[in-house]
Amino acid sequence: MRARIRRGCALFAVVLGVLLTASCGLEAGRSVPLRVEPGSIRPIPELQGVRITVGSKDFTEQETLGLIIAFALDAAGAEVRDLTDIVGSNSLRDAQLRGQVDIAYDYTGTGWINYLGNESPIAGSDAQFAAVRDADLAAHGMIWAAMAPMNNTYAIATSARTAEETGVRTLSQYAALINTDPAAGSTCVGTEFNVRQDGFPGLARKYGIDTAKVRKQVVDDAIVYQSTADARQCRFGSVAATDGRIPALDLRLLEDDLGFFPQYNAALVMREDFARAHPRVIEVLTPISRLLTNESVTDLNRKVDVEGREPATVARDWMAAQGFITIP
Repeated sequence: MRARIRRGCALFAVVLGVLLTASCGLEAGRSVPLRVEPGSIRPIPELQGVRITVGSKDFTEQETLGLIIAFALDAAGAEVRDLTDIVGSNSLRDAQLRGQVDIAYDYTGTGWINYLGNESPIAGSDAQFAAVRDADLAAHGMIWAAMAPMNNTYAIATSARTAEETGVRTLSQYAALINTDPAAGSTCVGTEFNVRQDGFPGLARKYGIDTAKVRKQVVDDAIVYQSTADARQCRFGSVAATDGRIPALDLRLLEDDLGFFPQYNAALVMREDFARAHPRVIEVLTPISRLLTNESVTDLNRKVDVEGREPATVARDWMAAQGFITIP
């Protein structure tokens, strides 16, 4: 099991809305965890010595994406500080709005629904990106840029065996199963998915699930995958579509036949003042975003969650394999 360092003091400061202080020891985060040298990313005079704090949320994909940003900007000559592994979407968002984090990858669906308060997603990745980009800039002075092809949408998964036994292939069939035989539709959901409007509450409304009948267990996201594969604790589970444990555990994603789940393409997010002051940051990272497909990101996630490798090593090795950096 990988050891993780939780930034309790930093997160406490974010939640209370106060500035990070030296007493937390995390005012500017840590330095980049592994050394890198330039590859196709060359040192950029405008970024030499510029102090940039990179953030991420606290799950595998986010940590890896955050470290990809960190290694890229380090190779470009910036003085990068690592504040990846922040617990929860809202905590990362608050840290960015308060200037404690300069740049991070976030998801268009999260921005549109959770940060901007919209109830209905926009159909299509490009249209959803454009909508959140324009609205977040107008409302909060936040820049969204360099959208990646990857779409880490939420999904409901089940094991191959459960799919065969129940005949459930779509979310409409899943909802019907819960409403007629609640025990057969027992479901594990992650803590955020349980309360987000783009999670179970909205899913239940869209598909007419009788929430009084749901046999639902709220568990840590990491537990959902194995529990769903075993089909003992739960027969269905909330998952992220690009998680490497889905193919490793032979889980099947249910078809979202009514189109409830939004697009969750990853994109760079930063404050407008930071983006205007350092325009070459987007220039450095755009070629990287283009290579972040569902397939490539799922494989990165698999190397961490299935093979047990560290996100920093996985991120650095991938960057080197693409030629963006070299490893000293």
